[in-house]
Amino acid sequence: MSEAVATNRKARHDYAIEDTLEAGLVLTGTEVKSLRAGHCSLQEGYAVVRNGEAFLKGVHIAPYEQGSHANVDSIRDRKLLLHNQELRRLTIKLKERGYTLVPLKLYFLRGHAKVELGLAKGRKLYDKRHKLREDEEKRKMQDAMKRFSRGERI
Repeated sequence: MSEAVATNRKARHDYAIEDTLEAGLVLTGTEVKSLRAGHCSLQEGYAVVRNGEAFLKGVHIAPYEQGSHANVDSIRDRKLLLHNQELRRLTIKLKERGYTLVPLKLYFLRGHAKVELGLAKGRKLYDKRHKLREDEEKRKMQDAMKRFSRGERI
């Protein structure tokens, strides 16, 4: 996998990601150029499935600076390229209460723009606090084990 153009770091904090999948994006030429320049934000983005097609909504790709009339709306809906079997599976999961599709990462793979989507369930505030506490304890434990293996006092 190549280097990420944009990542949604807050998504893993706000949601419990249960499954991930990769989807292609239908973009215009100026959007691709803007992405290659790194002008993209996934923070408010989400994906929907309607009429048997998946769309990415709320993702901001800034207009290309050297573009002219070819520039399109920066937060327009963008079609996602998925296999039919993946679409059916996602449609079933999204009908369950509390599930949503959030973009986690946007990158180029062999010249094609790809987005990593996460099938996620929203976290409550107390769940977020609990997750932060668990992560902190895990970090402390790893640090203590590393120091112990070096022969340092704990």
